[in-house]
Amino acid sequence: MFYVKSKRLSLISLLLIGVLCGYAQQRKVQYKPYIDLRPLHFGIVVGTHLQDIEFENVGLQTLVDEEGNVSEHLIVTDADKWNPGFSVGVLAELRLHDNFALRFSPSMHFGAKHLTFLDLMNLDEEGRPQKVTQDLKNTYVGLPLNIKFSAPRWNNYRPFISAGISGMINLTGGGEDYISLKRFSSMLEVGIGCDFYLPFFKLIPELKFCYGLGNTLDTNHINELRDTNHRAYAGSVSSAQSKMIMLSFYFE
Repeated sequence: MFYVKSKRLSLISLLLIGVLCGYAQQRKVQYKPYIDLRPLHFGIVVGTHLQDIEFENVGLQTLVDEEGNVSEHLIVTDADKWNPGFSVGVLAELRLHDNFALRFSPSMHFGAKHLTFLDLMNLDEEGRPQKVTQDLKNTYVGLPLNIKFSAPRWNNYRPFISAGISGMINLTGGGEDYISLKRFSSMLEVGIGCDFYLPFFKLIPELKFCYGLGNTLDTNHINELRDTNHRAYAGSVSSAQSKMIMLSFYFE
């Protein structure tokens, strides 16, 4: 008797689990069911980002001024924090396959990098190196070209991953800043996100990681500085690589 009751209880439990699972996975009304079948669609993008930069310090440097005086400097340069910024742009997406698309999303990125220079050979009364800072303001025009791989759509969401390369145009000049970056550079991009299908539009949040390719430092900037006191800081690094983390919201 106990065996029969246990068998019935197990059968009922399995049926209940099956019903609950089926209910949890049942299909819902799909919004915009044909939006992904269009060969080309457009949208806008807004978002925020964090900027950082890595420097290669040169160590001890010897400088000769216009009067022939020789001086030695040991300056360590670093970006001491990630700095937030704002991004805005447009989107064009070309459907290549049921799961693949080619995306082009020219955008403008407004932000800055906070740099710290520590002069290790110039100490204060407490024995600490002299500290100088610079807010390296950047306004970039990004021209990213990415391949987007999307999972099959389920109800009103569809996760995806993306990867590609972006050309970057720096619109800000060096002026008398200690450090200046090149006008043109490029970045490798990898992203993850999800398409959310809403009644009137499609919302696409995406988290993207970007890493600069090659040296983005303007090595000729040191020769353009009128203030010779700035040259020790400008010559403290030999190369730089920019990094960005972007959180974007696309609207189609």
